[in-house]
Amino acid sequence: MQKTEEGKRMLAGTKAKKRIYHAAVQIILIIMAVLAIFPFLWMISTSLKGAQEAFAYPPSLIPKTFRWENYKKALTDLPFDKAYFNSLKLAVINVTGQVTTSAMAGYALGKLKFRGSNVVFGGFIAVMMVPYTVISIPLFLIFSELNLIDTYLAIILMTFAYMPMGVFLCRQFIMALPDELIEAAVIDGANYGSIFFRIIIPLIKPALASLGIFSFMWNWNSFYTPLIFLNSQDKFTVPLLLNMFKGKYTVDWSLIMAASTISIIPVLIVYLFAQKHIIEGITITGLKG
Repeated sequence: MQKTEEGKRMLAGTKAKKRIYHAAVQIILIIMAVLAIFPFLWMISTSLKGAQEAFAYPPSLIPKTFRWENYKKALTDLPFDKAYFNSLKLAVINVTGQVTTSAMAGYALGKLKFRGSNVVFGGFIAVMMVPYTVISIPLFLIFSELNLIDTYLAIILMTFAYMPMGVFLCRQFIMALPDELIEAAVIDGANYGSIFFRIIIPLIKPALASLGIFSFMWNWNSFYTPLIFLNSQDKFTVPLLLNMFKGKYTVDWSLIMAASTISIIPVLIVYLFAQKHIIEGITITGLKG
């Protein structure tokens, strides 16, 4: 009887510890979530304030007067619609190209056995450690000789030339696939192209979706590459247009925050609808290799 009571007390103590542990984890996660979302709330708050209220002390999260006209002014002062179209066009082209070339390279490095494949993959890993600005300088000089400055083709080629993360993601995902699938396809007479399009592509959709989402976010928010290669205002992307809200002596932060809020809508929509694929793709990628 005494042993039974001691067992019950131990069980009750274990359950209490688990409840405390889960409560502590949830509190920590809530705090981290609040810290992560606070900058976005502050951006929206500033976008609805006047120029003086944005710098008022002590600061307040809720504006005294909601200035919805900031959004209308941000859309009409500069050609925001054209910049939106330019960013969307470049993002779609670059995402398509990066996903396609990364999947092909990942298939070659992950499943096709050839001499020096590990060396080539090591080269891709090494490129990931090279700062993006380092390769932009020689590429700018090359594109200048080819008269590609102030053209979208320069940005597209620049983006295609720097895709080590996509190759790494696809290669790790493809290596997790059973070799028996490819061997069976080879026995049935399938060539490399048929294996890639009919077997590999359907099985790596989570990795391709994850890569496409990350690539879209990176291309949509890209400021450095368009800044280098584009000169004409009618070709500017959204990040470049946001920079034009800065005056020579003053900066209207309310308009910048309003325009920034509008600019993150496509990225937010893409992430909300595809967050399942992002988690699945990143989780499965590290299983093998």
